[in-house]
Amino acid sequence: MIIKTMTINNYEESYKLWSNTEGMGLRTLDDSKEGILTFLIRNPNTNYICKINNEIVATILCGHDGRRGYIYHTVVNPKYRRKVIGKQLVNKVISSLKKEGINKVSLVVYATNDKGNAFWEKIGFTQRDDLIYRNFSINKTNV
Repeated sequence: MIIKTMTINNYEESYKLWSNTEGMGLRTLDDSKEGILTFLIRNPNTNYICKINNEIVATILCGHDGRRGYIYHTVVNPKYRRKVIGKQLVNKVISSLKKEGINKVSLVVYATNDKGNAFWEKIGFTQRDDLIYRNFSINKTNV
């Protein structure tokens, strides 16, 4: 198993993993190759892939605004789940955020994603009931 920083060269294989994962939400612009490239350029040290036998089996994207980190696209291929890969990726991201002076990280999981919510709860991410998540699409083609 090899965990390494994600580059745009990992995009096609990562996108295939994302699009074949139940509970993932993908956007036409944000998750396009150009959108991911922009994200990786802005956040070069906080995005990772995990390879086994030269195949990407897991990913995690994370960026920050200088104050708080935000985790996206944490996926482990179902064949490789329950082998601590997801937790290792999250720990790698948290370590990277600490190096950049970030003290808190957040994420959004669909309420219907039972497996995803169970994973985050198991590794210590708590659910907040005091917030309302709001969204505004600046570009209506980003569906």
